[in-house]
Amino acid sequence: MTLVSQVFDPTANYKATRAQVGYVERSQATEQTYCSLGFKCGLEIHQQLDTRKKLFCRCPAGLYSDGDDYDAEVIRHMRPTLSEMGEYDGTALMERKTKKRIIYRIKNESACTYDIDDTPPFPINRQALNIAIEIALMLKTKIVGELHITRKQYLDGSIPTGFQRTGIIGIEGEIPLEAKIIRILQLSLEEDACREIYDHGHDRMYTTDRLGMPLIETVTYPDMLTPDEAAAVAHYLRFLARSTGKVRVGIGAAREDVNVSIKGGTRVEIKGVSHIRWIPALTHNEAFRQKALLEIRSILRKRVADGSTWRTTYRDIDFDQLHAAYPPIEKARANKQRLTVVNLPRFAGLLSFFTQPGRVFADELSGRLKVIACLDHPNMLHSEQHPAILNESKWCGLRKLLVAEPADAQVVLWGPPEDVTTGLEVIEERCLLAFEGVPNETRQAFEDGTTVFERVLPGPDRMYPDTDSAPIAIEESLIERIRENLPQEVSESLRLLREWKSPQDTYEYILRNNLISLIQRIISDFNQEPSFVTGFLGHRLKNIEGRLSPSSDFSYERVYDLFCYVHENNLMREILYEMMPVVYSHPNMALDSVLATVGFERNGVPEILSYVPTLNQKFEQTRTTDDPSGVVNWIMGNLRHRAVGNIALSRLRALVEKELQLG
Repeated sequence: MTLVSQVFDPTANYKATRAQVGYVERSQATEQTYCSLGFKCGLEIHQQLDTRKKLFCRCPAGLYSDGDDYDAEVIRHMRPTLSEMGEYDGTALMERKTKKRIIYRIKNESACTYDIDDTPPFPINRQALNIAIEIALMLKTKIVGELHITRKQYLDGSIPTGFQRTGIIGIEGEIPLEAKIIRILQLSLEEDACREIYDHGHDRMYTTDRLGMPLIETVTYPDMLTPDEAAAVAHYLRFLARSTGKVRVGIGAAREDVNVSIKGGTRVEIKGVSHIRWIPALTHNEAFRQKALLEIRSILRKRVADGSTWRTTYRDIDFDQLHAAYPPIEKARANKQRLTVVNLPRFAGLLSFFTQPGRVFADELSGRLKVIACLDHPNMLHSEQHPAILNESKWCGLRKLLVAEPADAQVVLWGPPEDVTTGLEVIEERCLLAFEGVPNETRQAFEDGTTVFERVLPGPDRMYPDTDSAPIAIEESLIERIRENLPQEVSESLRLLREWKSPQDTYEYILRNNLISLIQRIISDFNQEPSFVTGFLGHRLKNIEGRLSPSSDFSYERVYDLFCYVHENNLMREILYEMMPVVYSHPNMALDSVLATVGFERNGVPEILSYVPTLNQKFEQTRTTDDPSGVVNWIMGNLRHRAVGNIALSRLRALVEKELQLG
C-alpha cells in the first residue's frame, strides 16, 4: 500500500486493503483458511442456574422487572483498588478515566442491602452449589476439596459493590466432540451482574433484577481451530447444562464470551454473545481483524523507525474555521463545546484501512472515544472518511494549520473540554498500540458479525480473596451422591439420535429442550418408530411453537399423554398432527374434547373406500391431466378428513390404487 496522494479514494483504499489482508467471506472459508491464519478459539459460557434464591442472600431469584418499574435509585462512582500485589488492574484504570455516574434502579422484592455491600454475604446457596458440582462432574472435572470465594473486580458498574463473588468448583475436564476432545480449564460458581438499560455520555444505568442470581462459568482451553468447532462446543455445553433440568432458559439466561487469537495476534474477548448462531461470523471476522491490524503494524514499522517516539499533535480551532454544515458539529457549537483537530504522523491511508466488513481502522479510534472519553457517536471526522463530510479544501486548510506532511492523516473531534482532553489521550494511545499489533481488549458483539471496543482486557490483578466468606469444604460423600444421579451424557444422546435415524435438523431442538428421555418413553411404551417420534417433535411441534402462543400450563409431558391417548384408543398416528396444535394452545383440555375439536369421526375402512367410485367419476368429469397419479392424489385429498386417525394414509393410498385398478 502506498502513501496517500493528493487524489485519494477511501473506497478504493478499503477494497485494496481488504484484498491485502486476504479477507474471504465466511461462506467461502475452509479449514485451510483458518489453519493459515493460526486461528485459535476458547469459550467462557455463563449459564444461570434455576434456584429459588440468589447466591449470597435470600432474595428470590428470577423476578424480572421492566427498567421503568422500580422502587429506588442508587447512584455510585467507581474507583479502582489495589490488588494483593499492590497493582492496579488495567481495566479498572480505564474505567476510572470514563468518570461514569452509575445509576441502579432497584425493586424491593428482588434486592436487599447485600446487593449494595451494606450487609455481609449470607452462606452460599447450597442448591446452587449442588447444581454446579453436578455440571462439573458431567464435564469430568476434578472437584476441588475446598471452595474459596474470591472477588473479581468490575468497575463498569455492572455490580454495585464493584466486584463479583466467584469460586472455582472444578478444574481440568473435557467434552467429547465427534472428531476430537475439547479440554475444559475450569468451572466456577458466581453471582450474576446487573442488566444495562442505558449508556449515554457520563451516565450509565442498570436494573438489578438479575443481580446476584447464581450462574456457572465454564471456561475451555483454546482448542477450537475453526469457527464451526467453536459453535459446536457452545451447543454441546448448552445441551449438557439443559440435560440437568436445573438451569434457566430464555433470553439472557445463557451468554457466551468468545476468545479469539491468530498467529502473531493476541487474545481478544468478544463479550456477551447472545446467540450461538452468531459465533461463526464473529470469530471469522475477528481473525481477519487481527490480520488487518498486523498488516497495519508492518506498514507503520516500515514508515517510522522508532514507534516509541511517535506522538500526535493537535490544535484547538474555532467553529468558524471549519464552516461545516454537519448537525453534530452545529450542536457542539450551540453547546459551546471544544473543537480540536489532531494530526497523526505517517498514518496516511491507514484510517480507511479495512479491519472488518464495513469497518476501517478509524472505527477503532471512534469506538474507544465512545467508551473511554464518553463522546457519543458520531464523535469524530477523519481525512479519509467516506462519504466525506469536509471537502478537500477544508482538509488542506487544517493540514496547513497543523503543519502536516502528505504522509499524515487527520482527525477532528468535539465535545465537552474535559472529554476532548481524554479523547486526545485515547487517540494517541490507540495509535501507539497500532505499532504493537493487536491490543488485548474486550469487544462488544453485533448480530452482523462485527465487533466494537468495550474495554481493556482484564488481568489477574483484578482478583483477590473475599475476606467475608469462609472456605467451604466439599465432602467426598456429597460428590459421590451427586455422581450417582448424573443425567445421560450429551455424547450418548447424540449417539441415540444417530441410531434412531432421526432427521439431523431435529437434533438441536431435541437437545435444547432436553427431550431424549421423553422420546425413549414414547418409543418404549407405545411401540413407535424412533424416527417418527423425533420428526414429530423436531419438525411438527417446533413449527407449532413458532406459530402459536403457548399456554403457560403447557409441558412436554403433555406430548406423552397425547401419544398414550392415541395408542389406547386405537387411532392411527396421523391424528397426532391434527391434535397437537390444540393441545399446545389448550394443554388442560380433555383429550376427548381435543379429538372432537379437530372434527374426528369414526369411519370404517369399507365406508371410507365406498366414496372412491363417486370421487373417481367426478375426477373424470374435470380431468386436466393424463398423469395416472393425479386421480389418486385428488381422491386422497378428498378422503383425508375421513381417514385421518382411522387408517394409515399410506395403507389407504394402496387400497385406493387397488380399487381403481379393479374398476
